[in-house]
Amino acid sequence: MTRRALLAAPVDVAQEAERELRTYYDWVPLDEAEMVVALGGDGFMLQTLHAMLERRRILPVYGMNRGTVGFLMNNWSVERLDERLARAKRFDVSPLKMEAETIDGLRVELPAINEVSLLRETRQTAKLEVRVKGRVVLDELVCDGVLVATPAGSTAYNLSANGPILPLGCGLNALTPISPFRPRRWRGAILPESMPVRFRVLDAVKRPVSAVADQREVRDVAVVNVTIDRAFTLSLMFDPEHALDERIAMEQFVV
Repeated sequence: MTRRALLAAPVDVAQEAERELRTYYDWVPLDEAEMVVALGGDGFMLQTLHAMLERRRILPVYGMNRGTVGFLMNNWSVERLDERLARAKRFDVSPLKMEAETIDGLRVELPAINEVSLLRETRQTAKLEVRVKGRVVLDELVCDGVLVATPAGSTAYNLSANGPILPLGCGLNALTPISPFRPRRWRGAILPESMPVRFRVLDAVKRPVSAVADQREVRDVAVVNVTIDRAFTLSLMFDPEHALDERIAMEQFVV
């Protein structure tokens, strides 16, 4: 049997589910595990994946929803867990890599599984130069912000910003503006994931901008580079009838 570890979000409903699962199934410490079962919501799933990236020890993760939305999670049940894990469909996801430089010269590198977002810090709009594969495609984007989203993250913040839904495995990322003011008719772009995107903040002192890789923020950035990180591959596991690729596709018909 595959050695598995059990992790739970620090909320009552997830902690109760953890106690119940530990009663019925065998578990090993995380350092000895070959896979992980995570209990919580989408935020906890992202935290679990980021922790693996930081430790540089990547394990497949099967999540069960004990949170709010649970788009990245399977349905909760204490029953037939062994059978569900044996039947689970595996999806591999390559994270983004954000390389940010602040106006003070600090350089920060962070991974992002859903998206990298640039957001204005004050009431004044952000002004950004956008380069794709070294070419200036927008010499001045005036907006509340802009983001680069992976297919796995395309139904999250990206969708709320009217970005496109991308199928898993399509090899594409979404470049989506957030409340764009100029150019008025630009609604974003779909790019091959191999194309690097570079943002330069125009007038960064007067119009400060922060960069966020999923849940981690870097304030007062001057330049942000976003690329696909081929060094790591994350694996998410889903029940066949609850598979992530089908759920993403079906989101296009939700009204």
